[in-house]
Amino acid sequence: MIYLDNAATTFPKPEVVYKTMDTFYRTLGANPGRSGHRMAVAAEKEIEDTRNVVARLFGIKDSRRLILTFNATDAINMGIKGLLKPGDHAITTFLEHNAVSRALNGLEKKKMITVTKVRNSPEGLVDPDDVKNAITSKTRLLVMTHAPNVLGTIQPIREIGRIARKNDIIFMVDAAQAAGVCEISVDDYSIDMLAFTGHKGPLGPTGTGGLYVGERLTLEPWREGGTGFEPASLSQPAELPFKLESGTPNTVGIAGLRAGVEYVLSTGIDTIRAHEQRLTNKIIHAFKDDQRFVLYGTTDISQKVGILSINVKGFKPAEVGAILDQSFDIAVRPGLHCAPFAHQMMRTFPDGTVRISPGFFNTEEDVDQIIRALDKIASERI
Repeated sequence: MIYLDNAATTFPKPEVVYKTMDTFYRTLGANPGRSGHRMAVAAEKEIEDTRNVVARLFGIKDSRRLILTFNATDAINMGIKGLLKPGDHAITTFLEHNAVSRALNGLEKKKMITVTKVRNSPEGLVDPDDVKNAITSKTRLLVMTHAPNVLGTIQPIREIGRIARKNDIIFMVDAAQAAGVCEISVDDYSIDMLAFTGHKGPLGPTGTGGLYVGERLTLEPWREGGTGFEPASLSQPAELPFKLESGTPNTVGIAGLRAGVEYVLSTGIDTIRAHEQRLTNKIIHAFKDDQRFVLYGTTDISQKVGILSINVKGFKPAEVGAILDQSFDIAVRPGLHCAPFAHQMMRTFPDGTVRISPGFFNTEEDVDQIIRALDKIASERI
């Protein structure tokens, strides 16, 4: 199969990820931090090594402020629900994944908070001035994607981060589609919370991710329980990362995450991004002037990650996805992509689009094949 659904999860992973996880589970599969024997100590060291490696990816100076989570959704909920209090106001955008939208909506429905959604341009860009104009005296949190999973447009988070910092607002970035393919520095971008998942750009396994928690804020625990730290106390530890990490972690996944991030760092983020952009750009140029197709968002590849939303006129996205899968052995992602507000803005709701997302291990031939396949599908409905 030609796999072009890397915005959902990258596949395949680097060989070192598979080998690391296999070796870890066969030799170090103890419960980290819960026992004093050598295997448990070695498992705990794997977690701390991973924490340090991931901290390098985002320019995090104090790795203790990096909380290891099970995915970006876990991290986003941990940040939003651990921060916001009754009466707070939050600003977000129409481009967000449901991980952000539902977490905020749930609090809003309970009348705990109020929420303002900032609109975006047809290219998929949020204007920093619109964010600035949405700020009120009660604004506590600004949470937005670095690159939306439907359009892939890279947002001006440096400028927006400065606006948040100037107004003493906590700035949270959903880096699910940007981590591992865009250079990110939490200090340079004035980021207070950064949520990411391990199974996309970092090239790690599912069930991994993290949340950076900056020094300007304190979060209430998203979950409470065993941490292997201060076990005699009935209260959750106050010290990070233990305060926000409860229960047995996905240690084998964390080992795989370390291997994936080390692969990204050694290969070079710029190298990975340039490859994905080159493949995406080839698809854009094949169809942007073809009246049988509709392309969404910016077609300027310098302003986006390797994500393209497209529709074939006369076909529903689900039809195209099924034909590509069954007749051409090509995997893409049709539908709403867990981002209904984005599709409402794009006027593609409720059917959505066909999302094509090349990854680092895709080839020029993979892209040539989907171009030929889409051309053939479009020709059949003329």
